[in-house]
Amino acid sequence: MTLRIGIIGCGGIANGKHMPSLAQVAEVEMVAFCDIIEERAVKAKADFGTETAEVYTDYKKMLAEAKLDVVHVCTPNSSHAPLTIAALEADNHVMCEKPMAKTSAEAKEMIAAAKRTGKKLTIGYQNRFRTDSQYLHEVCSDGELGDIYFGKAHAIRRRAVPTWGVFLDEEAQGGGPLIDIGTHALDLTLWMMNNYKPKFVVGKAYHQLSQTKNAANAWGPWDPDKFTVEDSAFGFITMENGATIFLESSWALNSLDVKEAKTTLAGTKGGADMNDGLSINGEDHGLLYEKKIELETGGVDFYDGAGDDPALKEAESWVAAILNDTEPVVKPEEALVVTEILEAIYQSSAKGEPVFL
Repeated sequence: MTLRIGIIGCGGIANGKHMPSLAQVAEVEMVAFCDIIEERAVKAKADFGTETAEVYTDYKKMLAEAKLDVVHVCTPNSSHAPLTIAALEADNHVMCEKPMAKTSAEAKEMIAAAKRTGKKLTIGYQNRFRTDSQYLHEVCSDGELGDIYFGKAHAIRRRAVPTWGVFLDEEAQGGGPLIDIGTHALDLTLWMMNNYKPKFVVGKAYHQLSQTKNAANAWGPWDPDKFTVEDSAFGFITMENGATIFLESSWALNSLDVKEAKTTLAGTKGGADMNDGLSINGEDHGLLYEKKIELETGGVDFYDGAGDDPALKEAESWVAAILNDTEPVVKPEEALVVTEILEAIYQSSAKGEPVFL
């Protein structure tokens, strides 16, 4: 069976992740491309579509005409919920780019639509498919770290503010680095801990560097007048079982401790971190140990192992879940909890007090 896929939003994330990955999966063909800027959709068809693929500027028309099996939603955060719900109700399985939605209320509506229509819904947390993430998840699932009661979710950039698209627009995105890259780190940490029951959150979002003019930045200076989201945000989450998580995120922060989409874990039997590769630590026969995991097979001329393309693995896993009628790796109920926590951090920052979930 070949799945017919439509893409809504043919910008950066579609071209950088979704379409190149789907193009490598034999069981799919991209037959419809929609973008409010028609030239983007035309180029996407030329680069990734079938000869008979259609181009649209109206997603409703695409959903009504294109006879699709799957839709990938690759648009700004504010449109994730309405587009996903429309695609589900048009009888399509949906992969929605992260974060799930701007608000937890919207995310819940997406889950309700998936249950109502009987279609599959997943969210684009491709960092779960990295080799180090897969290995660590197996370690955690096997109980090697024991009861994981403390975690750190890392998403720190020193100066890497995305200056294109709508990244700096609070209305379109719902936030800055917290909702953009902090979401990946939090998803990884919750997944490793297998803990999706937050109790309360204390958080703070900062706008300390966003108004800097002619700032040093990986993609050139940002426009302070357009920088309406936070430049950094931090949260402390207490779970119902007493476990705690510290979440750190920034696009601009005066720190050399830079790390993104990584987690640190501490359990009753051992710990793990992704600070310098993947390390597992613990105690054995009265002595402490640290185990470095070799993530590359290597050792053979002209062969470096199977490689680590999490975007491709994500696409393959998603397609397999549809064809085999199994649950996707990223369940929407898990992504909802990520959104609930992020939302609570913003709310706590605004109110200056803890937010209970």
